[in-house]
Amino acid sequence: MAVLVGLFIGIAFGFRGLFVLGAFFLSSSIWSHLFKTDKIGTLDRLAKTSTRDWQQVLANGGPAALFALLFSLTGEDVWTFAFVASVAGANSDTWASEIGPLSQKHPFSVRSFRRVPKGTSGAVSPVGTLAAVLGASFIALAALILLDGMDITLFIVITLSGFLGNLLDTLLGAYVQLDYRCRVCGIQTESTVHCGQQTKRTKGYWMNNELVNALSSLMSGVILLLLYW
Repeated sequence: MAVLVGLFIGIAFGFRGLFVLGAFFLSSSIWSHLFKTDKIGTLDRLAKTSTRDWQQVLANGGPAALFALLFSLTGEDVWTFAFVASVAGANSDTWASEIGPLSQKHPFSVRSFRRVPKGTSGAVSPVGTLAAVLGASFIALAALILLDGMDITLFIVITLSGFLGNLLDTLLGAYVQLDYRCRVCGIQTESTVHCGQQTKRTKGYWMNNELVNALSSLMSGVILLLLYW
């Protein structure tokens, strides 16, 4: 899946486009491994690991590949901006998810406005929110190699689009994303199997974490298009 995503982006933008995508995956991987001992409880509770599968690669890189394809077909610069914004949205969400749990206090759920365990989908914290802004701006900075003559306005628009995409991810995580409870140990988890048993659905309908990530990344690009036009 990484090869397919890379091909679409490489054909459209060459090395410079792959550099932007690489900035996302490399920085996200670094944050996934840093302070891992401080996030053990969060990872265990949500049954998450730092290993990416094909669905996660498609969720985070698929929208970027779509905008790259549209650029290849039309040659319009706006699709390049949307490509960068979609990567900024994916990076914003990932940095918030990886850095947010390092906060000393538990985050607030945007659904119940109560403190919830770290790593809960649809929860926010000051640390996570700051990380989300920095994650989006990091990709905007990395895009300097791709976008000739990028000014401060475009930088702000890309950062804002990525951050708003992350906010959409938070709302979908709070109200729509599937959540389960382990029948054995009773913890909330995003996994359908825990402690060797099928878990019980407690929230959400048909959106798993990967689909929510894909929609938020896609919408980051769409938001940029709306702001641009």
